[in-house]
Amino acid sequence: MAKRASKGKMLRITLVRSPIGYNKKQKGTVRALGLRRLNQTVEQPDAPEIRGMITKIQHLVQVEE
Repeated sequence: MAKRASKGKMLRITLVRSPIGYNKKQKGTVRALGLRRLNQTVEQPDAPEIRGMITKIQHLVQVEE
């Protein structure tokens, strides 16, 4: 099983650039994070899996802890 984030640690992820023109994997990562439209913000747990996804699309998103 994957490790769970400790209590209350969340990341606010905002899509600041469109994934149009990038490859399918990057578009899929944006969708998997729950981002559907520009300037949408979602909260995800601070987990290694989420951090890895953010690293792959760091040029498209803004992250706040």
